[in-house]
Amino acid sequence: MDEGGSNRGKSGRNNSGEIKYRGVRKRQWGKYAAEIRDTDRRGARVWLGTFDTALEAARAYDKAAYSMRENMAILNFPEEYGLPPSSSHFASASGSEPREVFEFEYFDDKLLDELLDDKKGKRKD
Repeated sequence: MDEGGSNRGKSGRNNSGEIKYRGVRKRQWGKYAAEIRDTDRRGARVWLGTFDTALEAARAYDKAAYSMRENMAILNFPEEYGLPPSSSHFASASGSEPREVFEFEYFDDKLLDELLDDKKGKRKD
C-alpha cells in the first residue's frame, strides 16, 4: 500500500524520486506489488499481483477499487473510469486549488421562530 501513510498523491515521491500510487509498493528486487483492502471482509488485504511498472500496478488497483466501490472509489486515474478528477486522492493532496467549504446547520421551526422573534424584539428596543 502507500508507504509512509501520510505521503499520498502524485506529488508524493519516495527517496528515489518515483511517483507513489495508492495501493502500490515497490518490492526490494524492483517489481511493484499491488493490493487493496476489502471492506466486505473487515479490511482484509486482497493481493492483486506483482507488476513490472508502478503504472501497471496502479491500474490494477484502480480496476479492483472500481469493481468494489464503483463511483465511491478513490482512484489513481479517475478519468479512465469517466469520473471527475476530484474522485482521486491526488486532487486533495496537491493543495494547488483553493477549496471552498460550506457548512450547513439544521434548526427546527420552533428554534428558528424563537431566534427570529428574539432579533425582532431587540430591534424594537
